[in-house]
Amino acid sequence: MQSIGGAGIVGGMSTDTLQRSPFHTYHEANQAKLVDFAGWSMPISYGSALAEHEHTRRAVSLFDVSHMGRVEVKGRDARRFLESLLTRRITDMAEYSCRYAMICNDRGGIIDDIIVYRYPEHWMMVVNASNRSAVLQHMGEVADRLAYKVKVNDLTKKTAMVAIQGPQAMEAIAPASSEIGALKRYRFCIKNLLLYKITISRTGYTGEDGVEVILPAALAQRAVDMVRSEAEKRGLDIRPAGLAARDSLRIEAGMPLYGHEIDSDTDPFTAGLGFAVTLGEPPAGVQDIPRFVGQDALEALVARGPEQQTIGLRMEGRRTPRQGDPIIRGGQVIGRVTSGCLVPTQPGPIAIARVPAGIDAGTELSVGLGKGRTIIPAVTSQLPFERLSVS
Repeated sequence: MQSIGGAGIVGGMSTDTLQRSPFHTYHEANQAKLVDFAGWSMPISYGSALAEHEHTRRAVSLFDVSHMGRVEVKGRDARRFLESLLTRRITDMAEYSCRYAMICNDRGGIIDDIIVYRYPEHWMMVVNASNRSAVLQHMGEVADRLAYKVKVNDLTKKTAMVAIQGPQAMEAIAPASSEIGALKRYRFCIKNLLLYKITISRTGYTGEDGVEVILPAALAQRAVDMVRSEAEKRGLDIRPAGLAARDSLRIEAGMPLYGHEIDSDTDPFTAGLGFAVTLGEPPAGVQDIPRFVGQDALEALVARGPEQQTIGLRMEGRRTPRQGDPIIRGGQVIGRVTSGCLVPTQPGPIAIARVPAGIDAGTELSVGLGKGRTIIPAVTSQLPFERLSVS
């Protein structure tokens, strides 16, 4: 065990070599184009990213997300520790439920956005691959400063994670267990597979229905083969998809990506994520809930009102806006594109942008594209771009 601050960190991250997902052999067998993503060899696509995007919206796709960090939290002070760490209250979470939240610094900037799982005897967080080291360090610092008795175990290398996403996703996975088919959004169950325990949650990062499965690394290849085989027997068109399609899907669904819509200088309210922040004091009769790191700064921000907001943009043509492209109004640069893409399920390019607060959907603006700063018209849009039927 390596001790960091007051938290015990089990495991760790080596930067000496590129890490391989437990599904690496699967990717090679399916002719994936592999790239270095946050120190991991991960599939960017298996052919056409646009085709993978469209297929996910129409049928069901398998995404390897094993690069995401999986961090277990246990110990006497685990609940109070997470209340101090996360922007969203977790004391009221039911067992076998999960919740989206953020980890902030003292200024209210976002260190990471996470999903927290409540098990009967412990908690677990899924964190972004690029932020895993920073999150573990911050957790140790918070535990040390507040003298919490808590153990933090980094399970990332011991486990694998796969997302099964699309309108046919539940049909593909549900026959494995009636409990899986009955899962509500942001609930999970634990099932036994070949003497191993796996966690199946009705969550995802595509805007589509589906599940994310956390399982022992040793079981990864066999589990995916079983899922594909059973789905294909029932006539379902299940295919692998890579990180490029996952990115365009999350943009279309209006979901943030760290380093684009959120970072350590961006607060949750400016990013449009205020729903995942619990401010104020606990309700009457609810005790032993500490204030979280950054709460003072966020309460002050809400009192004065954010100066900027995150909004969607729609454009015509085929040229794709990129992060950093300027947003123009009346000849003046008023904001920047944070993410942009061209997808087969929209009539033209779409983007997520940071603009001044008070600009409504339907406002006509312009975007400067590329080094030549070709100016094209754009219209602001509410997020998400596509409202999907997720039960």
